[in-house]
Amino acid sequence: MRALRLGFVWIAALTLLGASIATGEGILIDHQDTDLTALLPEAIGQAKAELHIGYGHTSHGSQVTDGMTGLVGFINGGGFGLSYPTDTFAWNRGGTGGALDLHDYFKSGDLGNPDRTTWAGRTRDYLDDPAHDDVNVILWSWCGQADTSAANIDLYLNTMNQLEIDYPRVSFVYMTGHVNGCSTTGNLFYRNQQIRDYCLANEKILYDFADIESYDPNGAYYGDKRVTDDCWYDSDSNGSRDRNWASDYQDSHVEDVDWYDCDSAHSEPLNANQKAYAAWALWTQIAQMRRPSTLGDTDCDGDVDCEDYLTVKANLGTGQGAHWAHGDFDRDRDVDRDDLLALVAHYAGAGGEGATGPASTPEPATLALLAAGALVGIRRKRTS
Repeated sequence: MRALRLGFVWIAALTLLGASIATGEGILIDHQDTDLTALLPEAIGQAKAELHIGYGHTSHGSQVTDGMTGLVGFINGGGFGLSYPTDTFAWNRGGTGGALDLHDYFKSGDLGNPDRTTWAGRTRDYLDDPAHDDVNVILWSWCGQADTSAANIDLYLNTMNQLEIDYPRVSFVYMTGHVNGCSTTGNLFYRNQQIRDYCLANEKILYDFADIESYDPNGAYYGDKRVTDDCWYDSDSNGSRDRNWASDYQDSHVEDVDWYDCDSAHSEPLNANQKAYAAWALWTQIAQMRRPSTLGDTDCDGDVDCEDYLTVKANLGTGQGAHWAHGDFDRDRDVDRDDLLALVAHYAGAGGEGATGPASTPEPATLALLAAGALVGIRRKRTS
């Protein structure tokens, strides 16, 4: 009887608050997704088990995979003080040995080479081949050709969108172009923003290449300082690039503890490090998005329980950069009231958009904890 009363009270509170849980399918990966330590081992394992990736690129795009290659040894050696099973971040074509299945250079060229549409035809040829029936993620990178007209970017966006329509089982990843020193008033800046705006408005998957290399690991921004792809920037606004954010960080931090040496075309190792961390955030979030999700299951163990509640409660109000593993179920990059409501609504069997169905009836004490915790979280948000 007590459980019934508590559930009734909670449902009434949910109704009065007018909670609306949005579960959009968009993913934004940028400099706020470069904290490798935030990734859950379960999410990493899920990505390796479920994703089959084709990646097309030329030299600048190789920063991603070269960074991923160097990451394996870095973490095997205890980088960041992490202790993972050997080769946790391994990748290869075919996913042998428990690695992530990533077909690097799956087709030649990039988004602007040899022209602005050939990449799409090559993608279709690849996906139409029965040998690649398992491929469920495709991404292409730019080299320098994103610095173009708005019409050409529209061509890129429309071509990607058509691929999504024609191959609905595949997750297509959009990208911005690498920085080129134009600061925040140059054409490339506006073209990259054009890509971002489209992806955000249409719930696409975006790996924001330019944004990732515009920030150092401490969150300092260089995009307005004429920063280039090799990380040089104008520190005093005198028109001359005189400092390198990646070299400065590498010189002041411990190699193989805070960063690792690796190939990084046109740039410094740290740039490729950051790209690799963001890539693994991308893989884990795509895997989570593709998986039939249970709202509230932060640790992806199939149950919505007190552990999930504690995760959400601990991350309330963390701000931009939060993701599913932190409790950001509506993918607005913040853990807030709506995420608590999603968790409790599903746990209590009260429904909620995106829920897969009621969970098992919780013990009265557990439901009381969840409901009280949610209300505390709501009060905290309102008084902050």
